[in-house]
Amino acid sequence: MLKVIEADAAATVTLTHRHIVLTVRPGAERAAKQALIARWYRQQVHLAMFELLPTWQSRLRVKPDGIFVRHMKTKWGSCNPRRRFIHLNTELAKKPRECLEYIVVHELTHLRVPKHGEQFISLMNRHLPNWRMSRAALNELPVRHEEWAC
Repeated sequence: MLKVIEADAAATVTLTHRHIVLTVRPGAERAAKQALIARWYRQQVHLAMFELLPTWQSRLRVKPDGIFVRHMKTKWGSCNPRRRFIHLNTELAKKPRECLEYIVVHELTHLRVPKHGEQFISLMNRHLPNWRMSRAALNELPVRHEEWAC
């Protein structure tokens, strides 16, 4: 749950046991609050992704030329195998870590096998046996939630 605190201090986002605490100056506009939270979510995905990457790059023997975290409307991630770019959705910050790991492995696997054929599924099964559970969990959740009440 989001808790907004107005204070004469620099804008920050902190995580407590029960809340995401957004501290903003009195009278801060809604767009500024949204931008601050969006930036924080992007940072959270970056931090978690960079913890996962060394292990999975080594296991899958692949290295992308670029990894980007951005707000995506309909996908959890995408890969351009030709350019060797991976994009991850900022909304993954709101999901269990296993879901982010599944997307990272899925997109890295596309660097080896571009299509979702038998070879792709075989690699996923070998390297991340529980990937179907993570995929099912993500498929049950909305990709994003756009309503703001602050």
